[in-house]
Amino acid sequence: MKSSIYSLTFDQLQDWLIEHGQKKFRAKQVWNWLYKKRVNTFAEMYNLNKDCQLVLEENFYLGTLEQEIKQESKDGTIKFLFKLSDGNLIETVLMKFSYGYSVCVTTQVGCNIGCSFCASGLLTKNRDLSAGEIVEQIMNVQKHLDAKGKDERVSHIVVMGIGEPFDNYDNTMDFLRIVNDQEGLSIGARHITVSTSGLAKRIYDFADENLQVNLALSLHAPNNELRTKIMKINKAFPLEKLMPAIDYYLEKTNRRITFEYILLKDVNDHKKEAEQLVSLLKDKRHLSYVNLIPYNPVDEHNQYDRSEKKAILDFYQVLLENGINCGVRVEHGTDIDAACGQLRSKQIKKDKEKQKA
Repeated sequence: MKSSIYSLTFDQLQDWLIEHGQKKFRAKQVWNWLYKKRVNTFAEMYNLNKDCQLVLEENFYLGTLEQEIKQESKDGTIKFLFKLSDGNLIETVLMKFSYGYSVCVTTQVGCNIGCSFCASGLLTKNRDLSAGEIVEQIMNVQKHLDAKGKDERVSHIVVMGIGEPFDNYDNTMDFLRIVNDQEGLSIGARHITVSTSGLAKRIYDFADENLQVNLALSLHAPNNELRTKIMKINKAFPLEKLMPAIDYYLEKTNRRITFEYILLKDVNDHKKEAEQLVSLLKDKRHLSYVNLIPYNPVDEHNQYDRSEKKAILDFYQVLLENGINCGVRVEHGTDIDAACGQLRSKQIKKDKEKQKA
């Protein structure tokens, strides 16, 4: 059964070729065709012998994603809706910053974490994506940039799309190694951020990976009662389990961690919560950064509203005055269903309505 060739790390590709009677040096040639020349067929790999081309053709696909929809925002943000080979839909977002192009990738079809404010979890997890399906999101976006003829490249990646990356741990780790490989896309590890909702056991594993990849934690509340109310994952990994895992990560890597905090009007945006957050982070503030995120309203979660500007500023000031590094996230693509999962869920709803008609 064929699979995506983009699922293989360089070492895995090398081993596979040797096992199938090919010379070791072929791996570097194939890798170069995939990630530097970015070909669309194995036949274009003209310095491979016919036998090598054939064995690759028989066992691998060079592309399994099909673009369904492409939406472009006024600020240049582009959201892609891709169809997978089994018909499932995923989203990928391209954002332009002063420092370059950043891509937000998806790791699962749907999500089981169930954060009460998030559009990604509107549809429960169907399956994990393979490493190749995650890599292909980057490849498709890069080929979109290539087609513009301006020699632009994806320079940053955030693993913050649909799904929980640490619930698809092995494939996510392979993805990171593939896109970071210096002989391929060569996207710097320090330009890559993985976001987790707080799977404590995997945070320990990630700390031990010895990668320079950044970690972000979706915290969103400074106490267990409130966090459990808006994030059911907190039942399995309450702060008493989660924060020691963060401490282990900081001690092992000495790398700064970002704490994501979505501000929900009259829910978690009071001075009281800001002071509790200061208390929670005070012993690790030298390696902490709090990213305050104005809530992006989702039709299906109308119990929440965006915090008032004054509440956001007051919250920010409390953190700042207590030595917590923080900032308010600049929004991108608010006019094209910027909330992760919205485009996908709306398309699925449309497809169901068509079937009923």
